[in-house]
Amino acid sequence: MFEIIICDDDSACLEQTNQLVNDWIETASVPVTVKTIDNGDMLLNYCNKYNPDMILLDIMMPLLNGMDVAREIREHNLTSKIIFLTSSPEFAIESYDVDASGYLLKPVDRDKLYKLLNKCLSEISRPADSITIHSAFGYQNIYLHNIEYLEAQNKKVIISLSNGDKTEAIGALSYYEKSLTLEKGFFKCHRSYIVYIPAVDHFSGTELVTKSGTRIPIARGLGRTFQDTYFSYMFRE
Repeated sequence: MFEIIICDDDSACLEQTNQLVNDWIETASVPVTVKTIDNGDMLLNYCNKYNPDMILLDIMMPLLNGMDVAREIREHNLTSKIIFLTSSPEFAIESYDVDASGYLLKPVDRDKLYKLLNKCLSEISRPADSITIHSAFGYQNIYLHNIEYLEAQNKKVIISLSNGDKTEAIGALSYYEKSLTLEKGFFKCHRSYIVYIPAVDHFSGTELVTKSGTRIPIARGLGRTFQDTYFSYMFRE
């Protein structure tokens, strides 16, 4: 059973979104339940006890706005899909700091909402992508979304994970480059580095900084390409 939470302080918008989601549920391939909440504090209390599969979250709410709510949720919950619903586009880039799955302007477009709901449902339903590496201890399976970046060092590759761990893999960086494609969120920004795009906190034309604070060089001539690739991937529908 999949659970969707809708949080909006505007009762009319809350009812409208609830109706759209319930209409979509009739076409969903799995059982789905919907719960409505009208303020950020109640949503945080609920998410401290449960991990809903999807959260449709208004940003412009009094006392505790949706962006701050999402940040608090992400402190202990990295799996729930968050879709922002708002009347203002000003938080669009900031929304990716909390790994949002989408950003829709009000009034909510039915087709755009359904496209995002289907995408989220598909991602939740399918097994997470992973890669098998060969290390000194044998073979190991690593989920792609746990990778922050890969670094070539001599005849080995250091794989840095989002939790701070590092794994040493045998082989050349080019071997892993074949599997870690742009479609899966990876970009070779330098001859010695492959970075997972959602793990990037900020960047300039010559270097990027990951969410863990690691500084990684961007090869000469790749600055604009990385910028275009980053925004294309992060803002894909």
